[in-house]
Amino acid sequence: MAAGEVTQAEKDGAEKYSGAVLSAYDTFVLKWSNTYAWRCPRERLLDHYNTHLSGRHLDIGPGTGWYLHQATYPTAAPQITLMDLNTNTMAMTTSRLADRNITPEMHTGSILAPIDPAVGVFDSVAANFVFHCVPGTWSEKGKAFGHIAQVVADDGVFFGSTILGTGVAHNLFGRALCALYNGPIKAFDNRADDLDGLRTALSAAFGTVDITVVGTVAVFAAHRPRRTPAQ
Repeated sequence: MAAGEVTQAEKDGAEKYSGAVLSAYDTFVLKWSNTYAWRCPRERLLDHYNTHLSGRHLDIGPGTGWYLHQATYPTAAPQITLMDLNTNTMAMTTSRLADRNITPEMHTGSILAPIDPAVGVFDSVAANFVFHCVPGTWSEKGKAFGHIAQVVADDGVFFGSTILGTGVAHNLFGRALCALYNGPIKAFDNRADDLDGLRTALSAAFGTVDITVVGTVAVFAAHRPRRTPAQ
């Protein structure tokens, strides 16, 4: 894919996050689903943010901005950039961050395409609950890790989390949601997403990869980006 190019599957997925959906997201997803379906409470993922968040940060797929709003920043005036295909999510996050006196930059783009170099280089990049929504296998999704590595500073970190579809023990609630989201709603594409595939894909783009499985969620942090010449 060329820079800025977006597949129809990505467009379809992004369009699902309307204002109405986002208004219920914090309660249904972050509070109920995280705790009872995926068994990885939002507080655990907020800790992950607080551990890795820098003062020069890119957040890919920020959702409602709950984590960025709640996070503890290492500097009083962090530089935050948001990247998404859906302007609703970036608008909601921007509104929330105003409470923290943070005005983020916004970039509309696909992580399956090269990231515009003008977006910058960051000490931390996050993609939280993003990749179980990205279409394709780990081989295809993994291309995004290579694009992200291009904008992570040499001593920076790429961190995030994703719901695994196989190789983990989903409970009844989780199985029902996976069937619904992978089926008629088409919000997920993670039936074949496994831990080994994630580790292999991340390791192709980063020299050091740490992954912890919490419930059915892979919580990861990757360092030492392997950069390739721009195409």
